[in-house]
Parts: sequence; structure tokens; C-alpha cells
Amino acid sequence: MSPGEATTTAATEVISVDSRTVACDGGDGPLGHPRVFLYIADRQVMCPYCSRLYVLKDGAGDEHGH
Repeated sequence: MSPGEATTTAATEVISVDSRTVACDGGDGPLGHPRVFLYIADRQVMCPYCSRLYVLKDGAGDEHGH
């Protein structure tokens, strides 16, 4: 791979969610990773630890509260 060449990471699992904020701990109990909270700004976000892809369901996440 040459310097500056972009790499892509394939999702290990795709999870559909109803909320823009999701918590991921990698699953698998003690074999997982530290719990991180991820925010879905557009339609999806990938966990930087385990590469799970969280996809916002159609019509979800449009709430305007706190």
C-alpha cells in the first residue's frame, strides 16, 4: 500500500437502530471492548473498536428533544 492510500474496513456486523446515540461494548462480555457512545450524524456510524456498523432505521432519529 502506498502512503496516503485510503483503506476501507468492512463491517463485522450491521445493526439497525432507532436512536442517533448508541452504546457499543463489542459484545462477548469480557472479550469485548470498553463501552463507547457513538452518535449517528447522518445515517450510520462504525465503531472504531470492533467495526460494528450502526445504521439508523428509516424515519428514526428525527426527534428534536434532548
